[in-house]
Amino acid sequence: MLDEQIKQQTLQYLQLLESDMVFGLSVDDTEHSHQLESFIKEICSLSPRLSYVHQKLDFTPAFCIYKKGNTRTNIVFAGLPMGHEYNSFILALIQASGRAPKIDEQQKEAIQSIDQPHHFITYVSLTCHNCPDVVQALNILSILNTNITHTMVDGAWFKEEVENLGIMAVPCVYDNGEFFASGKMTLGDILKKIVVQNIQSGQQYRDEIFDMLVIGAGPAGSAAAIYGARKGIKVAVIAKEIGGQVNETASIENVIGTPYIEGAQLANALHNHMQQYPMTLIQDVQVDDIIPGDIHRIVLDNQVVLQAKSVIIATGARWRNVNVPGEEQFKTKGVAYCPHCDAPLFANKSVAVIGGGNSGIEAAIDLSHIARDVTVLEFASELKADAILQQRARECANVNIITDAQTTSINGQDHVTSLTYVDRKTQEQHSVDVEGVFVQIGLIPNTQWLTSDIDTNEVGEILVDNTGATNVLGIYAAGDCTNASYKQIIISMGSGATAALGAFDYLIRSNK
Repeated sequence: MLDEQIKQQTLQYLQLLESDMVFGLSVDDTEHSHQLESFIKEICSLSPRLSYVHQKLDFTPAFCIYKKGNTRTNIVFAGLPMGHEYNSFILALIQASGRAPKIDEQQKEAIQSIDQPHHFITYVSLTCHNCPDVVQALNILSILNTNITHTMVDGAWFKEEVENLGIMAVPCVYDNGEFFASGKMTLGDILKKIVVQNIQSGQQYRDEIFDMLVIGAGPAGSAAAIYGARKGIKVAVIAKEIGGQVNETASIENVIGTPYIEGAQLANALHNHMQQYPMTLIQDVQVDDIIPGDIHRIVLDNQVVLQAKSVIIATGARWRNVNVPGEEQFKTKGVAYCPHCDAPLFANKSVAVIGGGNSGIEAAIDLSHIARDVTVLEFASELKADAILQQRARECANVNIITDAQTTSINGQDHVTSLTYVDRKTQEQHSVDVEGVFVQIGLIPNTQWLTSDIDTNEVGEILVDNTGATNVLGIYAAGDCTNASYKQIIISMGSGATAALGAFDYLIRSNK
């Protein structure tokens, strides 16, 4: 079940085990159970520190992880943890053995302060690149606090339960039997929902003055931080999530010198690269405001105020909403934005994709292998996607492309049942019966929090010159949040480096 490369990597990870570990295996005579038992046996064959026993769990097939001599079953995997969840499995095994999770001390104290029981269940898809972050965060809670348990459930193996709960987007988390949250979440996001005390991330740095403070840690922010740190100056990075929108990209084939890499892998590489240099990384917070001055003041969403001589804004962009009736109402109930995450939930169903750019056509091609049929709706008279993508889409027998289509509403009761659009040439209204709608109409910059001091254009992009400088002295910007002509990973990296060099030059010339 494991190829040779994965086996070798796993053998290296298993050397980090702090204790002998046991898998409690709950199986029956189904094919899925046979697959899971084979997987556990293969894993156990890799180390004498691993063994398994049969026991009954709430889900079957499933397995739990615990130290030998301790039957505490706080972490359960109901499904085969392959694909994006293999890392979640390996991390859970190592951390449950006694190796401390890599989180800051404030988060650890907040987790250990939870005195009420929380029994989390996370429904995932193995193709979802957002799900592992949630699974790993909840596993950490379960490892550090005996009041908490967590079960990962593969929706493909438990389809009936997923349908009964009406789950149409992953990750989807339940707590003590009640809906908790859906979609991307960091450990900090989860703690904010269940811990009463305010986690003051960054407060230990409130009296420091940084030479350069970078807001965001996507391709632009990471490049800026690395270039700044290489100059030997005092750099801080404020990041909601390392990698930014890269985490939502399944495959990347246009980073020069790297023919193929997955988004999650690139985000991890950015994180690892930043860790090679001395810099302060403040995670799980966002910036609410910048107060310009000789020393700029940066106000975080937890009201902590940091200080810096120069600032680089690299907050990226987010998916644009189509803004029609039904979109907000049916989010996670048929309206989706990540085809790689949610496509498996629409197997053999009719779906629509709004948007005919590269993202939309790539989504249509991916969905064509899973859905019964795919309808692409493009507002313009022609598709905007690259010619090769258009050709691939037109070769898919179950993909129907409609241009000059203005989506006017997304309809349903408890979930999406249809989509309405107007033909812009004839003004005729049409309805398409679908159970899923994937919105893929481009990006909007994450600049809504900015004050009026920093100039932006009509769509909210920060205006910068060829050094990355904004109109405010000492404040720079880079990447997809700016008026850069093209929104590409490699271009963002270059603009981050440019902004860092521009800011460094400013620091030198102003004798700061």
